[in-house]
Amino acid sequence: MTFLSDILSLLSGLSIGFVLSLIGGGGSVLATPLLVYVVGVKSPHVAIGTGAIAVAVNAFANLIGHARAGHVKWNCALIFAASGFIGAGIGSTLGKHFDGQKLLLLFGIVMIVVAAQMFVNRSAEGNANLRLTAETARQLVPPLIGYGFAVGVLSGFFGIGGGFLVVPGLVAATRMSLIMAVGSSLVSVTVFGATTAANYAISGLVDWRLVALFLAGGIVGGLVGGVLATKLSKEHRALSLIFAVVVAVVGLYVVYRGVRNLLGT
Repeated sequence: MTFLSDILSLLSGLSIGFVLSLIGGGGSVLATPLLVYVVGVKSPHVAIGTGAIAVAVNAFANLIGHARAGHVKWNCALIFAASGFIGAGIGSTLGKHFDGQKLLLLFGIVMIVVAAQMFVNRSAEGNANLRLTAETARQLVPPLIGYGFAVGVLSGFFGIGGGFLVVPGLVAATRMSLIMAVGSSLVSVTVFGATTAANYAISGLVDWRLVALFLAGGIVGGLVGGVLATKLSKEHRALSLIFAVVVAVVGLYVVYRGVRNLLGT
């Protein structure tokens, strides 16, 4: 690793922490492309394993801030995460045996689809007073389990924390407000990222030096993103629009690079 690579790793970690805290997702979406195309990690699988553990720790740190601000629906978040934990274990096992370049290409396509959905459904209103109780359990628990498992499988397969999938998944399952979905999603991002990272680490597919650099940068980025997220929560569509733009731009770039790599150009 050169000095320039260290600086790029720190800046990449800062970007990931900022995005994770701001929109509850996108950190892991950015992690793999940054490691491959900016830092210069040769193996997509090492990039996935390294990014997963850095994102999991950053997500946990950012979760603390959102919890203090009252942006976490704990009952919903824990059910979603528990269901997704099983899915992430299955998905990450499959992902390790899938061609790395094709994995990146599919990853980019999924990002674009999710971004398009967010552009169409940009309302951040939702139900800020949502509660999972004995009375609402029959209505809320089945979709939380179903969406959680499906998102967990995809998160594990693509080697990501999956916040860009968890946020719309939580909204679809419960109709909670977007700022609550952002905060609550960090529970799942932590669990999914840690599950995927552990699976990759067992196979020796984690660069621990890069993990440390990413985490150092992520602490600073997370503090800034958390403050901005609280301010933007008062703007009904701003947070959703930023979320969609980030995912769409990175997704398009990942697809572009993935197609070039597969064509050998």
